Amino acid sequence: MRTTLTLDDDVAAKLRAETRDSGESFKQVVNRVLRLGLHSQTRLQGLAPFKVKPFNMGLRPGLNLDDVWGLIDLLDDLDRR
Repeated sequence: MRTTLTLDDDVAAKLRAETRDSGESFKQVVNRVLRLGLHSQTRLQGLAPFKVKPFNMGLRPGLNLDDVWGLIDLLDDLDRR
């Protein structure tokens, strides 16, 4: 299939570099890179979403993480020591 495609400058530069490094034609490199990208998207769709597991780090009593200015003052006090 023949089509016109407008590439961003950085993408075109990377494709040209890959063309030089691999010895393949520009068309071959573009097709290979597109296949890899499409294949990785298909693989990602089957994965379970990443979930963060919380861990209690034992914050000091009285430390309020919602009080940004209080935290900054605390850090300033630690720097002065």
